[in-house]
Amino acid sequence: MGLLDGQDGVRGLPMDVHEAESVDRAVAELLAEAGRLDAVVNCAGFGIGGAIEDTSIEEAKRQFETNLFGTMRVCQATLPVLRKQRSGRVVNVSSIAGRIAVPFQGLYTAAKFAIEGLTEALRMEVRPFGIHVSLIEPGDFNTGFTEARECVADRTDGAYADRTARAMEAAESDERNGHHPERVARLLLRILSCRRPRLRYTVGPMSQRLAAMGKPFLPPGLTEREVMKHYNVQ
Repeated sequence: MGLLDGQDGVRGLPMDVHEAESVDRAVAELLAEAGRLDAVVNCAGFGIGGAIEDTSIEEAKRQFETNLFGTMRVCQATLPVLRKQRSGRVVNVSSIAGRIAVPFQGLYTAAKFAIEGLTEALRMEVRPFGIHVSLIEPGDFNTGFTEARECVADRTDGAYADRTARAMEAAESDERNGHHPERVARLLLRILSCRRPRLRYTVGPMSQRLAAMGKPFLPPGLTEREVMKHYNVQ
């Protein structure tokens, strides 16, 4: 979260999306200095790699705590302000993985699917208050996300080891060879400037964008085979 500053452009404020008090404190400080709130962008998140069977419930909860409940806390702290103003924008950063499941990133995928549902419902709930809610669904970009991804421990005596390694190698290659995230920033600016923004915006490699858009119209088995082929886990 940042405040506009005439000299430096943007000044950051500390916020831990795991803690409601931290979120409330940052929002209060922003309002005290800026006097209003026009846009909320939720992009906090990290990834967990590994088989679902290998992933502990505690690890799964931590994934959702950041990626889903962190978003929810920020929305709950800022929506009263936007409702009172009867205007504002909320943009939640999901992923193309929120439309197409990624093998051996099942908990990350599940959290992004949840973000999609949360945002669809929120958009309908706040529309009467003049608040526009949208999703950005990035594909693979070259960011620090790759290095920050956590991999779960092998708890099934290597049953998934080879396929996990191949899937993660493919994912990391896609990410490291992806575009600069400035493309996402430009899309965000366009959404915030749009008079009536749409619900969903995809951004990233054309093949990934087409796969997300085409999924509802293709046989499920075909999509599954193509995803497994791409991640080399047939």
